[in-house]
Amino acid sequence: QVQLVESGGGLVQAGGSLRLSCVASGRIFSRYAMGWFRQAPGKEREFVAHIVWSGGRTYYTDSVKGRFTISRDNAKNTVFLQMNSLKPEDTAVYYCAAWDLTTTSYDYWGQGTQVTVSS
Repeated sequence: QVQLVESGGGLVQAGGSLRLSCVASGRIFSRYAMGWFRQAPGKEREFVAHIVWSGGRTYYTDSVKGRFTISRDNAKNTVFLQMNSLKPEDTAVYYCAAWDLTTTSYDYWGQGTQVTVSS
């Protein structure tokens, strides 16, 4: 089992920045690829970003490319999402998730942190 706890959400004006953190406990964090997802009111949860276990490769959904950066610190069991140039459409609950290689799916999820971007 992996337990994930997100933090860093809040209210910010359009054009501002926030840095989300997700701390993992339980199994060896460095063996898991990690992802960030978000869910806006009335919408499906959507993929935002993914980082492989080494941090050497990252992937982003098109709408956040050039504005968001995913990174990780395996020594601190933490994955980050730096969000710059925020837009009102980025408003959502943001979740981190751990990718299990044996099941090839995101099997572990945090409780989410609210990000609200005002116009």
